[in-house]
Amino acid sequence: MSMLLSKKDMDVRVEYGSFGIQEFYHDEVPIPYPDASKSGVFLQSFPGRLDLGSAGHSHTVSVSVEIWDSRPVIDVHQNWDEVEESVIETPTGELAVWDTGPQQGNGISLGRPGHWAVRAAAAGRAEAERQTRLTGPVHGVERWLLQFWPADA
Repeated sequence: MSMLLSKKDMDVRVEYGSFGIQEFYHDEVPIPYPDASKSGVFLQSFPGRLDLGSAGHSHTVSVSVEIWDSRPVIDVHQNWDEVEESVIETPTGELAVWDTGPQQGNGISLGRPGHWAVRAAAAGRAEAERQTRLTGPVHGVERWLLQFWPADA
């Protein structure tokens, strides 16, 4: 049975329909966010980086980050619009959240370097797209869950 090691809730700014998570020391990232990012893609992987595509253009999403000791079971009680998995490699175990630059206070500490599996799940996407199109920036309409665990677990 998987054990939850830590959980952090944060508000993340979305600019131009996406946000990124990458190695904290961005000099270690060969293609830094948002270079080579494709619009409209839910989860994209690059060396040392993950791009997460939002349904809205510019707004703030609510993100829960969970660090697990092994692959967690997906919460079947939550009705997710999208769920995808990938892997990120980090030489430090420290990740930063980016929009057009690093977001102060929104770091993710994995606890150790290495290859980490990640599951990204999002809900409220259709409503976020509708509201940002009709009224402009909204807050917390789109919700994300990012679950990390060691890829070799």
